[in-house]
Amino acid sequence: MTRYLVVPQWQGSPSSRAMQLIDGAQAIAGDLPRSATTILDVPMEAGEGLGSGIHRLSALQRVRSLVADALDGHDEPVLTIGGDCGIALAPIAHAARRAPGLAVVWIDAHPDLNSPESSPSGAFAGMVLRAVLGEGDPGLLLETGIVASDRVVIGAARSYDDAELEAVANLGIAALTVEALRDPDALATAVAATGADAVYIHIDIDALDPAEIAGNAHPEPFGITVSELTAAIGRLRALLPLAGASLAGYSPASAVSATDDLGAILRVVGALA
Repeated sequence: MTRYLVVPQWQGSPSSRAMQLIDGAQAIAGDLPRSATTILDVPMEAGEGLGSGIHRLSALQRVRSLVADALDGHDEPVLTIGGDCGIALAPIAHAARRAPGLAVVWIDAHPDLNSPESSPSGAFAGMVLRAVLGEGDPGLLLETGIVASDRVVIGAARSYDDAELEAVANLGIAALTVEALRDPDALATAVAATGADAVYIHIDIDALDPAEIAGNAHPEPFGITVSELTAAIGRLRALLPLAGASLAGYSPASAVSATDDLGAILRVVGALA
């Protein structure tokens, strides 16, 4: 049985509506099976950068520790729900320890491959995948080599900073466009080419086309549809065991409207779970 860990972290987001990620996480939690769901009590304080180039680093470190503790002892796949994309860091580490031949699929309108030096915002949500690969501030990254760059597949990214384009080229990361993902077999084929034994799937809601979902603080046009996304996930899961997953970025305009997009979101949750 899939376990669910809800982490309403907002401190890693660059958005002016970052705290609305809390409403989004709580709305999703309300439709998850209660007996299989843990809701993490995320500290509300913003935290300090500690001279790192990462805004709110101290708070992000605290949440990472809480997530790691919550995952400890779980051998079954856990679906971690945020919050911002920073919630994926500890779950990927947990999955990689259980599955050394792990591939990481990062489905996001933005590749999140900035470093503290290259980031235009200082927000960790835009650095998470780089930290997964062991690059960034020592206070918030995985050990180099836990996840190999040639076992990372980015999907649906369509807004790159220059430093992120350089990282994709220099690190040998596979990247699938939205158009490529319209073929339901493309993602599974790309992951199979990495030689991985298991897969971790991370999804940011902004990978979806804005017509599919309203609660998105960073909408990027020409995204993937829910049907295309769930079909790709289904083909991939038929190929490899799922070691873990995360879903982030749901930022409804208000707590009242937080349930408006749940039909689409729960279809993605169902594909992952």
